Amino acid sequence: MISLFIFIIAFVIFALVLQVFRRNTYRDAEGGFRFVNLWRLLAATVLSLVVTAINPIDVERIDAGSVGIKVSNIGDNRGVGKTEYVTGWVFYNSWISRIYEFPIHQQHIDYEEADIVTKGGFRATIKPSFNYSINAGNVGNMFQNLRVGVKEMEQGWLKNAIVGSVNDVANRYTVDSIFNHREEFESSIVKECNKRVSQWFNVSQLRTNIVPPKEISESIVAKTRAIQEVQVAENQRQVAVAEAERKIAEARGDSAEAVIKAAGRAEAIKKEQLSLTPLYIDYIKVQKWSGQVPTTVAGGGSGFMIQLPRDKE
Repeated sequence: MISLFIFIIAFVIFALVLQVFRRNTYRDAEGGFRFVNLWRLLAATVLSLVVTAINPIDVERIDAGSVGIKVSNIGDNRGVGKTEYVTGWVFYNSWISRIYEFPIHQQHIDYEEADIVTKGGFRATIKPSFNYSINAGNVGNMFQNLRVGVKEMEQGWLKNAIVGSVNDVANRYTVDSIFNHREEFESSIVKECNKRVSQWFNVSQLRTNIVPPKEISESIVAKTRAIQEVQVAENQRQVAVAEAERKIAEARGDSAEAVIKAAGRAEAIKKEQLSLTPLYIDYIKVQKWSGQVPTTVAGGGSGFMIQLPRDKE
């Protein structure tokens, strides 16, 4: 945009100087066309392109949600000494100044894999990812100390702070403890990071994506499987105990029922025996007698039987 504007201005100036816009520059007295004078148009165009290419004036737009820093490259206070905050559209001389833009909204970063050492000397692999934001009020101070743009800062100073924090916190945890208490482990890293970078940054949502070495991974899997098997065995034991208790309860119920029935039957027999008086027995005999006289009667003490005559019908 600015380059096109400068080209147009430069072309107009050179064209006026070289009389590019005058009609008689290209026509002779007889009205013929002077091809030789086309060099003026060509010269104005070339000179304009050269001025556009070497012109130091540039323009940048500082977006909302970002802080711009204009840094002087000349004079006694060049570089760190002379900085100023800028916003919106900024015109500047690129030969003597430079613009740095720092976003102050949340940024997400994924770093490549790196090795760390846990407590006990075991190595593990991390691939950290996290969010960070720049403290807007300290952008000038941050630039004076780091003297780099945001991308160089992310891959330099901030990366060293993050990886260093992960390493230092990992040295306090064993491998098993890291994987059994990962939330606590990563929260400790965030706290350690913010202690180191809080002057200029705020770090959050950190994930280490830690991967243990193969032998440790196999050990963790075996331990987890053993815990699961113990849990299964315990569940089976509890089921067996419950089943045994159920059967005991059923047996007790059946036994109690049999005892109750036997007691009831014994009580009934006892009452029946108490009610069988001689008079009651004779009454039952009478009730069951058909009215017929027996045809055979045993002789008293003689040992033989007498056949009685039958009544004629």
